[in-house]
Amino acid sequence: MNEEKYAEKPREIAAIDLGSNSFHMVVARVVGQGLQIISRHKQRVRLASGLDDHLNLDNASITRGIECLGMFAERLQGFPEENVRVAATFTLREAKNSHVFLQRARNVFPYPIEVIPGVEEARLIYLGVSHTQPGEGRKLVVDIGGGSTELVIGKNFTASLVNSKRMGCVSYNERFFKDGQISLKRFASAQIAAELKLESISRQYKRFGWEEAVGSSGTIKAIREVLIASGHDDGIITRKRLDGLIDTVLTFKSADTLDLPGLSPDRKPVFAAGLAILSGIFQALDIEKMVFSDGALREGLLYEMEDRFQHSDIRSRTAADLAERYHIDKQHADNVQQTAEMIYFQAEPQLKPKKAELSILLSWAALLHEVGLSISHSGFHKHSAYILQNTNMPGFNQEQQTVLATLTRFHRKTLKLAEMPEFTLFKQKHIFPLIRALRLACVLNVQRSGEPLPDVVLSVCDDAWSLRFPENWLKKNRLLAADLDAEKVYWEGIGWTLRIE
Repeated sequence: MNEEKYAEKPREIAAIDLGSNSFHMVVARVVGQGLQIISRHKQRVRLASGLDDHLNLDNASITRGIECLGMFAERLQGFPEENVRVAATFTLREAKNSHVFLQRARNVFPYPIEVIPGVEEARLIYLGVSHTQPGEGRKLVVDIGGGSTELVIGKNFTASLVNSKRMGCVSYNERFFKDGQISLKRFASAQIAAELKLESISRQYKRFGWEEAVGSSGTIKAIREVLIASGHDDGIITRKRLDGLIDTVLTFKSADTLDLPGLSPDRKPVFAAGLAILSGIFQALDIEKMVFSDGALREGLLYEMEDRFQHSDIRSRTAADLAERYHIDKQHADNVQQTAEMIYFQAEPQLKPKKAELSILLSWAALLHEVGLSISHSGFHKHSAYILQNTNMPGFNQEQQTVLATLTRFHRKTLKLAEMPEFTLFKQKHIFPLIRALRLACVLNVQRSGEPLPDVVLSVCDDAWSLRFPENWLKKNRLLAADLDAEKVYWEGIGWTLRIE
């Protein structure tokens, strides 16, 4: 028995961050209640530089990204899907043809890629910093990426203020230093632009306050390394040291000639832009000094992945908070949730990981399908869909939010499936059973009586579903029978079949 215990291989998990400038992968071993990082991998892909004026990625940048994923896939051979999490950030959020990248990625990379909203990126960055940066008290975490900058204030593992701003070292380099030329005027323009980006949140952040400012990721790491190589051994970024570094950078006329101790060649093209953004942040938020943390988005992904295995899923807390915020009728929502699960599990008795994930999304959609009632009853399913698609939902990626919005949008009234969005992580045909299950659950509980439903048996043959009730039960519940007859008509309108026995 002991031999088997010691022979058991420790579980390994991996997180990948598809950034605008670089792709990063970190692999960790689960050791007791903690994680042990065993390898890190980084490739400079410069994805954001491939965005044209119409927000389409060019073929060269897509190819660079796909080649990198192919290399990462070699390292991950043998990893089950549930042990790998991949998050795409600003550039793939913005690119109108991101679906082209995601489709090509499937040919070389067997793991799902989540495109995450900016505020979700910020929350995960904060989680990564919190797990790797010691110290008590409130933290301000700043992460300057290639296309966006995330700013979070939180304490321990809980983020309180979360923002993502559209400014990054690659995008600002394209905007202010496109030909590689450096000048005081260009630098000042970039710095002021960064300050203006923060104008709407700076007062709130300063009023909230923090004990320690922490920077993460490549831009701030590069600035810190230059300061250390210049004699500031503690690596602390102060306003005075930042100003001195700016003066030094401005003695160079172009990125090509930029020669600073500790500055790597691949960081040279975007260094001035990143420095301008950080200087603007220091100015806007009155930061006096900042330390650096090795933790960032990928570490946040790792720790949350393990948290989902061992503890609670933050998405459950998010759904519960939304239900409370929009004054959901909790008893009714619970009844719909239980009925939807009962129907779906009969339709899909053998749940593989992808469908198991969808079953969880169905449960949350059932819980939240009436959030739109807070706006009005008329067309509330559309209001619910809008809220779930556009609100900040910690723990959910963009596609998961789209699934929730889609289920609530189609849970009642006419089934206008031509208006369904495209999905990349899931297939439309896998969404249809969720829609049917939620619609039937809502019909069966529409009277809000609280009375327990009888045992309902579902049989499925492709798009034809049959519900069998106990003998004579529907004759005693004529209003419900009429609602089911109306539901049949909705199904017939798109070629689905609903039989009631």
